[in-house]
Amino acid sequence: MKDDRREGIDIHEEGAILVAVLLPDRPEEEDPLAELASLADAADVRVVGRLMQQRDRPRARTYLGKGKVEELGTMVKALSAKVVIFDNDLSPMQIKSLEEDLKCKVLDRSELILDIFANRAATKEARLQVEIAQLEYTAPRLRAMWSHLGQVTGGAPIGVGTRGPGEQQLEIDRRLVQSRLVQLRRNLAEVQSRRTREVATRRDEHFTVGLVGYTNAGKSTMFNRLTEGGAFEADMLFATLGTRIGAWNLGGGNTALLSDTVGFIRDLPHHLVASFRATLEETISAHVLLIVLDVSDPNAVRQFETVTEVLDDIGATTQPRLLVLNKVDRLRASVREGRTPSGVLEAWQETNPGAIVASARDGDGLDDLGSVVLGHLRGEMREVTLTIPLRESRLVDLVEKRTEVLDRDYGTPGEVAIRARIGRRQVETLLSAGSGFRIDGLVGHEALATIWPEPVLPTPPRIPPHLALHPR
Repeated sequence: MKDDRREGIDIHEEGAILVAVLLPDRPEEEDPLAELASLADAADVRVVGRLMQQRDRPRARTYLGKGKVEELGTMVKALSAKVVIFDNDLSPMQIKSLEEDLKCKVLDRSELILDIFANRAATKEARLQVEIAQLEYTAPRLRAMWSHLGQVTGGAPIGVGTRGPGEQQLEIDRRLVQSRLVQLRRNLAEVQSRRTREVATRRDEHFTVGLVGYTNAGKSTMFNRLTEGGAFEADMLFATLGTRIGAWNLGGGNTALLSDTVGFIRDLPHHLVASFRATLEETISAHVLLIVLDVSDPNAVRQFETVTEVLDDIGATTQPRLLVLNKVDRLRASVREGRTPSGVLEAWQETNPGAIVASARDGDGLDDLGSVVLGHLRGEMREVTLTIPLRESRLVDLVEKRTEVLDRDYGTPGEVAIRARIGRRQVETLLSAGSGFRIDGLVGHEALATIWPEPVLPTPPRIPPHLALHPR
């Protein structure tokens, strides 16, 4: 009889039981299955039951203990569940063994996330990246996940070319997967090459700011508040899978390009981290990163740790990181209702004096955020004299519009000497527009290195010591 449990991982509208095995190194959580439930909701899965077990180590065959597997099997029958989803990553043999025991489809956390990404990918690049990640995840699991492993050719020696052991379906599947991966990677390389050039051009010509944070931290809502909008907003995990870029007016003729990127999540499948590295290229190359933290979430500390770890992993370590304590309206409501102890917000602020307290939904704190980013755009201000040839009319116009002009002197024929207060980034903008000017008698790049030495990165945001996580 044909077993079609593993004919795909599509799980939409199926009744599911969520399972978590809590190992000693897992931090304590109020609800260990809360995030998995949110992921299931994002995948349109109907949760019909939950099961948890504490263990010192996973059981080799089924991850769960033998008694819990039997209990889970009873739940599957009683609740008519079609799929069991683990909040742990399972080996191919564990998935196979569990499906044999439970007589239903079994997915682990990585497969669930891949399903969500596959369903939400909208751009060509995202679709290529997701398919690559799915195939990389599936390839080593073919023997355990598929049942059609009989020989395709061979067997009875009838006819020329049919003798011999033949080729198993497994081998054909693996060869097809590898061939498809080669083609997908070639296509993705072409797309990413164009993106890399576009990102480099944007960084040279504009001040760029990256919104980063845990999934559902409120980044897209903030993006829509700060720009002309257009980002999809929803109270769900992975509402945004691509990168959207918009102009952020900081006042005084100063504009930054703001990028809204895919949200991070703990235990993100490493295939996805690798595949989406190019999507996060906006983040890696941004002049400033805004870490948006849902400070009202009970798991905010763990989420912050995940975000900083991913940023370090992808190499986004050369720019300032500003902490934005978002959803403060929800936090204050939770404190008033007694669901959250008081002092959480104050602890984050005390440890991170430069943190911005905000509510993207209400718009609170966003003006303060703009002022801080404007300060980074300008850099340390200096009062200098810029000597510009009058033929460089574009440079003169930029100085007049982007700086605080104190005085002008047209005494030297063909030149104007403008006394102004100007910052490092503004000088970089002038250099990208033209090099025919001097600052306090020095040519542009020499002046930049002499008057505005490279700034020291500020201390990155930190977790309040008494809120730090402790293993179970």
